[in-house]
Amino acid sequence: MEKRWIIKERGEEAVIAHLSEELNIDQHLANLLVQRGIRTFEEAKTFFRPQLEELHDPFLMKDMDKAIHRIERALKNGEKILVYGDYDVDGTTAVALVYLFLRKLTDRIDFYIPDRYNEGYGISAKGVEFAADEGFSLVVALDCGIKAVEKVREAKEKGVDFIICDHHRPGAGIPDAIAVLDPKRPDCTYPYKELSGCGIGFKLIQGYAQWHDIPFEDLKEYLDLVVVSIASDIVDITGENRILAYYGLKLVNIRPRPGIEAILKYANIIKKEEENGNLFFNRELSISDLVFLVGPRINAAGRIESGRNSVELLVADNFKQALEIGKQIDLYNTERKTLDALATQQAVEMISTDEKLKRARSTVIFNPDWHKGVIGIVASRLTEIFYRPTIVFTQAGDFVTGSARSVKDFDIYDAVDSCSDLLEHFGGHKFAAGLSLRPENLKAFQDRFEEIVAERLEGIEMVPEIEIDAELPLFSIHSRFFNILKQFAPFGPGNMAPLFITKGVVNAGGSRIVGKNHLKLCVVHPEVHGGPFSGIAFQQGDYMTHIEKGIPFDLCYNIEENEWNGTVTLQLNVKDIRVGT
Repeated sequence: MEKRWIIKERGEEAVIAHLSEELNIDQHLANLLVQRGIRTFEEAKTFFRPQLEELHDPFLMKDMDKAIHRIERALKNGEKILVYGDYDVDGTTAVALVYLFLRKLTDRIDFYIPDRYNEGYGISAKGVEFAADEGFSLVVALDCGIKAVEKVREAKEKGVDFIICDHHRPGAGIPDAIAVLDPKRPDCTYPYKELSGCGIGFKLIQGYAQWHDIPFEDLKEYLDLVVVSIASDIVDITGENRILAYYGLKLVNIRPRPGIEAILKYANIIKKEEENGNLFFNRELSISDLVFLVGPRINAAGRIESGRNSVELLVADNFKQALEIGKQIDLYNTERKTLDALATQQAVEMISTDEKLKRARSTVIFNPDWHKGVIGIVASRLTEIFYRPTIVFTQAGDFVTGSARSVKDFDIYDAVDSCSDLLEHFGGHKFAAGLSLRPENLKAFQDRFEEIVAERLEGIEMVPEIEIDAELPLFSIHSRFFNILKQFAPFGPGNMAPLFITKGVVNAGGSRIVGKNHLKLCVVHPEVHGGPFSGIAFQQGDYMTHIEKGIPFDLCYNIEENEWNGTVTLQLNVKDIRVGT
């Protein structure tokens, strides 16, 4: 699908020039900073060197004092505490974090992950019943619960108190829990709104530590869990998330917990050496590695079997134990890949052979045989292929359950909310949501959702956009430029890896097809001194017939390091190509 290139407006020239001089950096780099709202030396210092001291006071979050006091009372009275969380990466990392912290303070503690198939998302009736029957008087719910008004009320009637730590948008009412920690609740003035569910869990233990004068140094060991949640839940890497991700990524690279080290081993990230208790892998790990290598494996347990397996992995005390659990989880991940590939193929065929679906502004499809654990992945893949708001449904007991994914600038949560009278349950945020309904309401939902999408997207051409930071001549790309560019990391939403364009390059003679339709490029600027420069363009081999004719073309790319036979060079990771412009 052809993409629209959107080039960001260049920053204010006087500010760029001043910042370039103050920092002694290239003006192209100074422009990237100004585009990110950084205008002074001090702001640049904060950006390049995030400090843990800059994290907000956890007691700025509404109900934090109530949560800490209730935990204190439970510990003092020897009450049984249940740590409860969702079955995805954010939920399981959050549960592992809070469980590990509280386990140091009491042995009257356990954790609970609801079954995706029998209980569904969030706080379940079965979960409440388990807590009451097993004598748990306090439940700390993580990454879920903000809309569980009825379940929290039922729990209260059974003598079970809830502390809710969530980051999703609340419904019409806030649950009557002991404490509800959620920066997105309208009456919470906490300065940063984009924490992950695990991030809220971290603020909870930070609050407890601060109240009891426990050194912050003792909390750093949990930051690997926090960064995995930040990466996998695709939250903004700005503000507090940037600080937490920066230090969490350092921890993953040198001293990950056994469970994460085991995942990396099964993902073929090899331990190169070990020194003074620190690991050194064969390459530096990035946010992308957590998104594509670590997150899917943690998720796989909840998709195929039980998210409890993922928590067991993350709280494993030693590497041998973690390897045993990790082996099974890696098998789950392999099975997940097979299931989602088959469902995606069937879904594409379903859309491509149905004229109504082909013409629609949204994609809402149902197949009772699709595995519930992969419909979210299928929805994401369909969004990439057809670029429109997408909901994939399957059968789950007496209900139809669905996973929704959106496109840029379309709030799918609001669209689903507009159909709430047809739903049994829904929750989520702007770009992703989960929902369930009765089978007899599916057709009505499909029709109304399509009407809403068509109305809100009227006159808007649905073409995927590539947001480009700046135009860059190839001769500006060198080791010093890249070494500074690397310090813009960690990259993610709100701070994406800079994308550049270079126009009018030509084949230097060495470009060729490699692998399965990938394009290995060797290009030069015909009128500019220097080069040639190498690049890789995955799944773009179809352009080779134009490129080998010597036709000038434009490149849109990130800059990255490529290691081959022990030699490290810079290369262009090409995201898109335009020929003959």
